[in-house]
Amino acid sequence: MRRLYSTFASGWPGIGLLVMRLVVGSVLLVSTGPNLWSDPSLHLALTSASLAISGLLLAAGLWTPVAGAVVALTEVSEILRVGEHPLVGLLAGTIAAALAMLGPGRWSVDARLFGWKRIDAPARQK
Repeated sequence: MRRLYSTFASGWPGIGLLVMRLVVGSVLLVSTGPNLWSDPSLHLALTSASLAISGLLLAAGLWTPVAGAVVALTEVSEILRVGEHPLVGLLAGTIAAALAMLGPGRWSVDARLFGWKRIDAPARQK
């Protein structure tokens, strides 16, 4: 993960990435929930499950590039396939693609697991 991002953004940019992750994750969970609890077809169930899992991963900031890419590709395919009211899918897919490219930010599980670690060496005694 460290190879993908030179640093994990902190400060206001990090807060902005956190807000983006939380918004996209919650939109995905709210929009896919009814599809999962009804009696969906296999295709709809798999699509909704992958979007819901990706939404949870994005909200937590875990495997952000993978989850963002899954959401972006799924939303684009849904827009092309269904074609009705594509604005929510277009926005969610665009923000997820941006998160996949920008990274999760400092306040994420990815930053805790894969971020730079500081190691303090004890002072050398003479």
